[in-house]
Amino acid sequence: MEGLTLNLNVEVRVVKGCRKGDNVQGILDVKKHLEKFGYLSGHSQNDDFDDQLESAIKTYQINYNLEATGRLDAKTVSNMMIPRCGVPDIINGTTSMISRKIQHHEGLTVSQYAFFPGNPKWPSSKYRLTYAFLQGTPNQAKDPVKRAFQTWANNTQFTFSQVEEYGTPDLTISFQRRDHGDGYPFDGRGGITAHAFSPTDGRFHYDADEMWVVGSVNGGMDLQSVAVHEIGHLLGLNHSFVEDAIMYPYLNTATVKRNLKPDDIQGIKNLYNIK
Repeated sequence: MEGLTLNLNVEVRVVKGCRKGDNVQGILDVKKHLEKFGYLSGHSQNDDFDDQLESAIKTYQINYNLEATGRLDAKTVSNMMIPRCGVPDIINGTTSMISRKIQHHEGLTVSQYAFFPGNPKWPSSKYRLTYAFLQGTPNQAKDPVKRAFQTWANNTQFTFSQVEEYGTPDLTISFQRRDHGDGYPFDGRGGITAHAFSPTDGRFHYDADEMWVVGSVNGGMDLQSVAVHEIGHLLGLNHSFVEDAIMYPYLNTATVKRNLKPDDIQGIKNLYNIK
């Protein structure tokens, strides 16, 4: 789940515009980035822009409503450099994204919510979930996370209550750095901001190296916005490619996104058969 490496940030001026057949330093970093998010598998070994990379870039571009050129055009490279959640878009080579038309009072919309492979979810006997902040969690993060839990409680059958760390909470929130032992190392400031696991694992990790803030601060990541997204993963939602949805993977610094959108609500209702 590591993010786009700093090497690509340095080499962005030379990889931008690359296409199949090119061999340019920095293409390997793009391959590694796409591999971490499921678009490539075991292919990140050199700077060759080959058929597999072109295909992976086209899939990425389609998912993010970019022109499917298969090239590293400016919009594609810029999108890759936005801070994002570390959960892959594609797991085991396939995406479980659902695209369907749903009638809302605003008009006809397209829903693109997704579940994890196998549709893991909490059993009906576990709709009352407990959570705990692990040692080292900054005090400033606790109220934003509590509000994020309440956002999901207001739109689902779940209730969330805080317990002490030494108990046996269903969910845990902690701040971690770099390689922190779960197989998905963070990458320092920028790139990956946080990640969480599908039911019933219950782990939610912030990257401690980010500039965490409350509200909209230029260069900072809003604690509550990221928490609402990651709690969606804890409940069983994977990424959506609807840009204003909570479960959209990317979040610009200074962006506040705290309210569930129709795509998020339809997704959780579908997963848990909520009418």
